[in-house]
Amino acid sequence: MERLKRRTDFRAAATGARVPGKAFVLQALRRADDGPVRVGFTVSRQVGNAVERNRVRRRLREIVKLTAAGQLHGGHDYVLIGRRAALAAPFGEIIRELDTAISRIHASKGGGTGDARQRTPHDSGAAGRSAAKANPKAKRNAKPSATPDTTRHKPSRER
Repeated sequence: MERLKRRTDFRAAATGARVPGKAFVLQALRRADDGPVRVGFTVSRQVGNAVERNRVRRRLREIVKLTAAGQLHGGHDYVLIGRRAALAAPFGEIIRELDTAISRIHASKGGGTGDARQRTPHDSGAAGRSAAKANPKAKRNAKPSATPDTTRHKPSRER
């Protein structure tokens, strides 16, 4: 088992399958090669200060060591995104949550870890919107109307 360290590897794993949980979010991506399992850990600053983030990261690393024996598939990249709940959750519960997340990822339809998203997360909302909503600058660049809109501003009070 190897570690993910480069940002490009983390971003690539974000395009794969994703399973949210209470203590973490598991992302997985099938690679083109059949190399060893690669695992990355990330905990944002929203979780807490450096001590708390490192504690979450250590707990996640340990549960991966304990469950990595047969469940993680070769040729896959996995990223665990730690949540604040991982600090207080019992260790056994986090292990069960990881087992469930891994089985859900590999049991999903369409081949599993490589086919989860067809679009990037930033493109997903624009497809169903109308042209005016998809391009907010269009209204700003439009020519002003002949009648001014006086309902937008409150009249100033004279003294």
